[in-house]
Amino acid sequence: MFGFGQLIGILKKNPKKIVFTEGEDPRILEASSRLLASYFLHPILIGDEKRIADAAEESGFNIRGAEIIDPEKFDKIDEMVELYCELRKKKGVTPDQAREILKQANYFGTMLVKMGFADALLGGATYSTADTVRPALQLIKTKPGNNLVSSCFILVRPSATGDNEVLAMGDCAININPTEDDLVEIAGETAKCARIFDVDPKIAFLSYSTHGSGKGEAVDKMRNAAQKTKEKYPDCLLYTSDAADDLIGVD
Repeated sequence: MFGFGQLIGILKKNPKKIVFTEGEDPRILEASSRLLASYFLHPILIGDEKRIADAAEESGFNIRGAEIIDPEKFDKIDEMVELYCELRKKKGVTPDQAREILKQANYFGTMLVKMGFADALLGGATYSTADTVRPALQLIKTKPGNNLVSSCFILVRPSATGDNEVLAMGDCAININPTEDDLVEIAGETAKCARIFDVDPKIAFLSYSTHGSGKGEAVDKMRNAAQKTKEKYPDCLLYTSDAADDLIGVD
């Protein structure tokens, strides 16, 4: 079973840069300290350098070597403002408006990724999910061929065999009421994510119905989405729509 240790091994061969939008948060400082000691992800902390350094000292975390970028002192801010205005030209954003928006760490960090100064971004310690995702939807957008953005949670738990069982759960955070076609796309992207962790995906669409006992529009939607997914992804083993407690132990 592919594990996080193997992912770390891959990253150590080609370390990436990750932006943390909440640079003063103690949880972010702890994560940055651990990353700096492990040499597989290089943290970029967004915020005032002195305030971040003081917060790290107060929390007892060593963040020497971390890159700290203050949006108000960024030497490429003019370039960033110009690109932001180009990306948001349909909304009529002016340079002055862009400068104010880019003082916000969530937007500034997303632009660092867009401009290639970083490879990834992590937020949500203090920002809401909406405030974390919105800049990416506006500035980075979906990859070619995709119509929506969805989330995927990777859950690792001990199995009966003693090995770790890896579950990919989607979409638990972004799309409130997806259509049948949305569900098909979400299932396909979740399966791709599972394969990254060396999991041969077995797809199940969950609803409140157990073995067909429940009826209703939501149950029909999941059943129809399951059929469409089976047609679009014939290489994936697919279980019919069912209740989570029945499927969680499926081998």
